[in-house]
Amino acid sequence: MNKRGDVQRLRGVLRLGALVFAISSLVLFLAPRVFTDLLGLPGSLNLDWSMQLSGVTILTLGGLMFVIAQAGSTNGVLWAARVMMVGAFGLGVMTLLIPTGVTWFVILYALIGFGFSSAYLVFLARRNAQID
Repeated sequence: MNKRGDVQRLRGVLRLGALVFAISSLVLFLAPRVFTDLLGLPGSLNLDWSMQLSGVTILTLGGLMFVIAQAGSTNGVLWAARVMMVGAFGLGVMTLLIPTGVTWFVILYALIGFGFSSAYLVFLARRNAQID
C-alpha cells in the first residue's frame, strides 16, 4: 500500500503546535486582557471569560495533538494533520477578519496559523518512504 505523508515530520509539527497551544492557553487563561489588547478588542469581563474558556479548549486540543504525536498510529497522525491543516488555515483567515482592524499582532497571529497549515500541507504531500 502506498500512502503519502511524512509521518515523522507531521509528528514534529503536531508536537510544536501542542507547545504553541500550551503557551497560548496559559496566557489566555491567566491574562486574557493582554491577548484582547494585542488584538485591539475592547476589554470586558464577558470577553475575558470567553478568552479563558478558549484557553481551556486550546489546552485540551494541544494535549490531544501531543498524545497523537507521541502514540498515534500512522493513520491517526495523517488524519490529525489533515484536520489541523484546515483548522490552522481557518484560524489565519478568521484572525484577519477581526472586526477591529489589522494590527501587527493580528498579522503575526494569522501568519502563525498559515505557517502551521502550510507545514501540514507540505508534509502531507510528501511520500513516506517507510510505507510502501
